[in-house]
Amino acid sequence: MQTSIRIGTRGSKLALWQAEWVKKALSKAHPDLTIKLVIIKTKGDKILDVPLAKVGGKGLFVKEIEEALTDHRIDLAVHSMKDMPTEIPTDLMIGAVPLREAPQDILISRSEQKLTDMPEGALVGTSSLRRAAQLRHIRPDITIADLRGNLDTRLKKLDQGKYDAIVLAAAGIKRLGFERRISQILDTDTMLPAVGQGALCIEIRDKNPRIESIVGVLNHRPTHIAITAERAFLHHLEGGCQVPIAAHALIKENHVSITGLVAAIDGSILIKETHIGKIEDATNVGITLAQKLLDQGAGPILEKLKLNV
Repeated sequence: MQTSIRIGTRGSKLALWQAEWVKKALSKAHPDLTIKLVIIKTKGDKILDVPLAKVGGKGLFVKEIEEALTDHRIDLAVHSMKDMPTEIPTDLMIGAVPLREAPQDILISRSEQKLTDMPEGALVGTSSLRRAAQLRHIRPDITIADLRGNLDTRLKKLDQGKYDAIVLAAAGIKRLGFERRISQILDTDTMLPAVGQGALCIEIRDKNPRIESIVGVLNHRPTHIAITAERAFLHHLEGGCQVPIAAHALIKENHVSITGLVAAIDGSILIKETHIGKIEDATNVGITLAQKLLDQGAGPILEKLKLNV
């Protein structure tokens, strides 16, 4: 068994927390293992003054790390699952999906108000077209502004009064201990999360049984099945992480239930549907849901977005 491994990760505080969590979990499962973190800067980390949708969403936070994995500079990579492109390089694979943290989005407002109580014209910050579209659908009277940067930077901008509120993923807030800042947890009926939100992806080289065996102890089967359905849904819609597409799957006994949506950027149109199928057919469950949305008119919305972004 391999006794020394290198974990590739981004250098943000949240990414390092996630990589350290994987390192500790692997060390506990394999006490004789020597583990080193290798920090890799991605395109998404370097370009902070342009909206994510304008930079190019697919692989924005993973491409350079995947290159290091392919080049054998690292042995595995830890990503936020929501950053993963739907198509993985042929020489790589998802080795494990640990237990998912809370998938919801949260609102943090300076006045501690909930979304429904915020005044007309309130300025809400987010870097996500998915969040922006759903916010505009719920509250067309508020103003959405782009918000980039790591978690600390976003919170600082809020505290400086540059925004009245910001919307973030609950998982990152919880992992870094900022739960006290939450003004409102936006349930999935209010704000459907990004595909894979709250889950980690441990990526490895394909046909590497030693590493696959090492990381396999961290795989949480129900989470992996749910993520499989969500990613199949996104792949069928040919969507990246920076499009107004959302999905959330739940495992109930031997079935997977997935809800997905496609929205116009201005929030004027929102197509939402749910589909249920057997867990062993998770991929087709996601595909079927995507086709349902396409049949209801999601195609023209996505085509228009491709022309505008």
